[in-house]
Amino acid sequence: MSNHYARVTTAIPGPRSRALLDQWRSYESDKTGYQAQVAIERGLGAILYDVDDNAFIDWTSGVLVTNIGHCHPALVAAVQDAAAKIMNVYEYCNAFRADAARDLIQAAPHHLDSCFFMTTGSEATDAAVRIMKRATGNFEVLSFYGGFHGRTLSTASIGGLKKIKNRMGPMMPGSIRAPYPYCYRCPFHSRLETCGLMCLSFLDDVVQANSSNSLAGLIVEPYLGTAGFIFPPEGYLRSLEEWARNRHILFSLDEVQSSFGRTGTMWAGDSEGVTADIITVGKGIGSGIAVSALLARSEMLDSALEKGELGSTYGGNPISCSAVSAVLKVLREEDIIDNVSRMSGIFRKGLLEIAESSPYVGDIRGRGLVWGIELVEDKASKTPSPKMAKQLIDICAENGLLIGCVGMFGNVIRVAPPLVINEGQSVESLDIMSRCIAKLQAC
Repeated sequence: MSNHYARVTTAIPGPRSRALLDQWRSYESDKTGYQAQVAIERGLGAILYDVDDNAFIDWTSGVLVTNIGHCHPALVAAVQDAAAKIMNVYEYCNAFRADAARDLIQAAPHHLDSCFFMTTGSEATDAAVRIMKRATGNFEVLSFYGGFHGRTLSTASIGGLKKIKNRMGPMMPGSIRAPYPYCYRCPFHSRLETCGLMCLSFLDDVVQANSSNSLAGLIVEPYLGTAGFIFPPEGYLRSLEEWARNRHILFSLDEVQSSFGRTGTMWAGDSEGVTADIITVGKGIGSGIAVSALLARSEMLDSALEKGELGSTYGGNPISCSAVSAVLKVLREEDIIDNVSRMSGIFRKGLLEIAESSPYVGDIRGRGLVWGIELVEDKASKTPSPKMAKQLIDICAENGLLIGCVGMFGNVIRVAPPLVINEGQSVESLDIMSRCIAKLQAC
């Protein structure tokens, strides 16, 4: 297949990219993760261009941000209109904020009737933790191994990733963590067919051993994002909610990565019909513009917080709120979520074929347009191979595909293109990945 969308005509990095990378690292500390050595200049839809005019199919979506594609014309126009009028008014009401709140609640699960805008996912999750504590009068929060909820002290405390809190010292009291169903690497060394959701039944043991009888609620990602795109077995989220209801604690979903169509439904929780007390959103809500939000029932918010107890300097600013309304309109009018369902089948088939042909692909998992390729030294040992993941990032970039790696071991390739990716781009990008993984045999 000839490359119609991807086009790489210079060595990576190209001369202009190399100069910009050198300049950047001379003045800003580069503590980002491992990534392709390119300097991006512009993007459109599912395609990114670097400063050397190389074209790449994007499998990262700017870390699951650009759901409606890079620089969608409707989003650009909305942001330009807002920026020309007013950029920030802090807590004053403005038309953009009022419209965004209405649009978001109209798109929210029917039982949630109130929202609050902030800037980052960390802020939204931090607010969710505060609200759970205030609403119940308890101070403990149950979360899960591998969970990523942010980089602030409270969100790192409830998170289950060592690299987020490495050498930070004591974490926030009341943080209780339990195993998440990572079936490829089951913490109980069990098998899905026979385990009976052992990780769920183990929750009572975790609480019994670690709680001081002050459990406010739990927070969970519908799939573990940063830990490696780990999806729980079907029925797990619904059973987890039932577990929480039976113990009279609040049930919160962190949908910062998973919402706004990413999994093939507007909300990832829709796939199992869960009714969360709190949902946190970000990333795709602005499709490239920094904005996050917390959704909940108004009576709970009113009883948990006094006026003035929740705020964010840039929360609800006109530019971000104009983006929220524009993204929701595009999702609705352009049938973006239907496109996710169509492309999902193409990715599932292509990725499974890649897994079957490569000795280094231990597991393929995902839904909609979010998939993980777990790379291992060999399928028998399942030994994680972060070195191979880094090699693959470079090889793919040289062939016109931008990917990233995530995971507890840094060995999972992120497959999360913009939700507007078309059939030709999907097929071509899978063809590139197939050829590039084959080259790993010579590494």
